[in-house]
Amino acid sequence: MSRICEDRIIIVTGAGAGLGREYARALVAAGARVLVNDIKLEAAQAVADELGTAALANGDDITSMSGARSIVEAAVSRFGDVHGVVNNAGIVRDRMFASLSEDDWDLVVKVHLKGHFCIASTLVQRWRDQVKATGARVDARIVNTSSGAGLQGSVGQSNYAAAKGGIASLTLVQAAELGRYGITANALAPAARTGMTEQVFADTMKAPDAGFDFYHPSNVAPLVVWLCSAASAQVSGRVFEVAGGQVSVANGWRTGEVIDNKARWKPEAIGDAIESLIAKAQPPQKVYGT
Repeated sequence: MSRICEDRIIIVTGAGAGLGREYARALVAAGARVLVNDIKLEAAQAVADELGTAALANGDDITSMSGARSIVEAAVSRFGDVHGVVNNAGIVRDRMFASLSEDDWDLVVKVHLKGHFCIASTLVQRWRDQVKATGARVDARIVNTSSGAGLQGSVGQSNYAAAKGGIASLTLVQAAELGRYGITANALAPAARTGMTEQVFADTMKAPDAGFDFYHPSNVAPLVVWLCSAASAQVSGRVFEVAGGQVSVANGWRTGEVIDNKARWKPEAIGDAIESLIAKAQPPQKVYGT
């Protein structure tokens, strides 16, 4: 792998296993220094030990501002700066919506959506202060993690889908607001074999006996490396679907054809207009599990 992230300093959350571990490995191979964050510190330490002096293990909590500040401070103390974050950490608490508890909802939204906010907010404040102090734009990266569930929905995962959909929208706003500082924001919707998918998709995603392992998490890592590098400075506000050797740019919600009544609609009349619009619109992708 070319060292396109030479001297870049990147925080990767949820990096003790699965996708995050592969991201950390690939980033170090590309020349970066990486803070390996995971709520399971022993898992983060194992990855950091494997990667040597280019990595630092950290077990602070991404879901609080104090935890996020500790993570950033640890990276700065060890490596001198931070140039990007890969928001990868996540959990699932799968239930059909009718059986979903308040705790199931709150925990999943907290880890995914609030976790993305806390780290990014802490870093953006630091990067904005650097711009104000020097007058020069930074070259910084936010790489978020959405999901096909967040883009299309997924039966039995309303909490997860809502959080991941929120992350996709958050990414669009971050890109629109932060470009002035030299910060890009993009998101991934990866399909890979991880701790969160191995039970639900165990048969679909199992490793083959021979040949290309389509769902191996390392297949997602090259896109992450590129997004964290200086080479991706012109790309922001995008959501990438990636699996195996496949990559695509998600085509999100867009305003469709408009029927203008030139006055307030009557309830008994608007139904015909809606039916006409739906008949002409491109059907949405099917919800996963239907």
